[in-house]
Amino acid sequence: MKKINLFLFAFVLGIQFLVAQNKIDKVSLTYGEELADDKQKIVKIVGESNNKIFALAIKGKDDYFIKIFESGSMKLVSSNPIVIPQISDKEVDFEEIFLLNDNLYVIGSVYNKKDKIFNLVATQVSDKGVLSKSPVVLFDAEVAKKSSRGDFYFKLSPDEGALLVMHTSLFSKEDAVKYEVKLFDDKMGTLFSNTEKVKFDDSKKDYEFTISDFEVNFQDDVFLVVNESYRDSKKKEQIEKFEIHAFKRNNGYKKEIVNIDIKGKEIINCKMISTNKNTLKIVGFYSSVRENGKANKELKGVYNATIDLNTNSTNTVKFNEFDYATKVKLLGERRAKKGKDVKPYYNITTIIEKNDGGLIVLSEFQFVYVGQSSGIGPLAATPVTYTKNEIIITSLKADGTFEWGHVLPKEQSATVTTLSIGFGMAGGNGSFAVGGSIQIPLTQLGKGPEYLGAIPIYKNGVLNLLFNDNVKNKGITNIDDIRSLGNYNNAVPALFIFDSNGNMTRKDPEEVIKNELVLRPGVYYRKSDKEFIVYSSRKSKDKLGRMILED
Repeated sequence: MKKINLFLFAFVLGIQFLVAQNKIDKVSLTYGEELADDKQKIVKIVGESNNKIFALAIKGKDDYFIKIFESGSMKLVSSNPIVIPQISDKEVDFEEIFLLNDNLYVIGSVYNKKDKIFNLVATQVSDKGVLSKSPVVLFDAEVAKKSSRGDFYFKLSPDEGALLVMHTSLFSKEDAVKYEVKLFDDKMGTLFSNTEKVKFDDSKKDYEFTISDFEVNFQDDVFLVVNESYRDSKKKEQIEKFEIHAFKRNNGYKKEIVNIDIKGKEIINCKMISTNKNTLKIVGFYSSVRENGKANKELKGVYNATIDLNTNSTNTVKFNEFDYATKVKLLGERRAKKGKDVKPYYNITTIIEKNDGGLIVLSEFQFVYVGQSSGIGPLAATPVTYTKNEIIITSLKADGTFEWGHVLPKEQSATVTTLSIGFGMAGGNGSFAVGGSIQIPLTQLGKGPEYLGAIPIYKNGVLNLLFNDNVKNKGITNIDDIRSLGNYNNAVPALFIFDSNGNMTRKDPEEVIKNELVLRPGVYYRKSDKEFIVYSSRKSKDKLGRMILED
């Protein structure tokens, strides 16, 4: 009888271990068992398939591992190092890892200096985490030289069954940027490929040329947007030109061009989102222009252009200035009354398609500060501080006009130390990016920056934003009263809820539990609009979990 009682006791403990360990309002978190302290920190949850969860982990500077877990118990099944087979006796650098339907691939790159070829290869991974010895070459990109070899960029299709990859590089002697874009199926077969050199003329005043964004929609159509801007000094005008390159599957991927011309505004950045209504929406920040045609560079508001993909027609571009209430929160009442614009430290991190065809645009304050290096030569260490503060929430109607705005109050930062030889940022005073959210290198995740930011959850017209906060901020919604996060190991979860009319509600845990696991918003996987796989830690104690938004 005693043995039976002991068994029942152990069984009950096991059940308790899998129940929700944290809950805020309708958001509940349930964790699996504690992971072994193997010094491998998870930096990406790749996906879930066949009752397995796949994750990418890093140990030390750049030793990567594929970790596989059971879906139910979230127990670790295997952990294997990522060693990509050599190409032409050259080491292949790890780039990314993707799960396409049931197929897991590790992506790597290698540069051939003699032939000036930048290769991208895909290596399939077995369900036990073992890499194939026969990589598939995805790209043989010709470049001008090593220093101008450019980069590869990746996007999964909405159903995660196809992978869109783009390579861009500069040919300065030709005044051209070459882009090569390819769409691969879940077996790494090529569905579509296009290569083009786009000429530019940098002899014009205040000239800027960018390939701003690329996208794949639910029909496996591919889009790319080129933005060209300059100042006509004679007419004292700021000229902005968008050229959208569309490649539609039902048209044999024949290139189609949609042009959008703008005067009197400067486009700060441009991002695309394909919608379920077969439209393509172009959104971003814009600034005002002085009488002499020079741009002010600060953020005036958010613009939106909608392209009907059935006809390639577009409506008038809508320019939505930040409303007064939002400016008061960001600038203070005195500066808002004077009509001052917002500083250009806000980057668009998320665009959400609403149920009514409109958009919710999330723009986070982001800043990177690079400190002074200590040490000599390649062993010098450089502190890098990532700051992610308040988030501007802009809700747009289906026609692109402003509906409501709000600000999520938070103040977060984390510092990591990196070797100078492996750090690509220039300048000792840091830098900031306008338009694209800051991409923290994988080698610096697992050390603090992944605790920053917020997880957006949108369902039935309601936006939930979950993030780590200072325990002393409980119940506070006034941005001027917010305390800095401080030590992220002592953070507590906070939830802000925005209904369809923009009304904001803050929810906090009813009680703060000592030594509670801390969520890592920089590492999660979205399974649906109500279920997420998350990763939480408490110093050396790590666990995978599920986050569910209850109905």
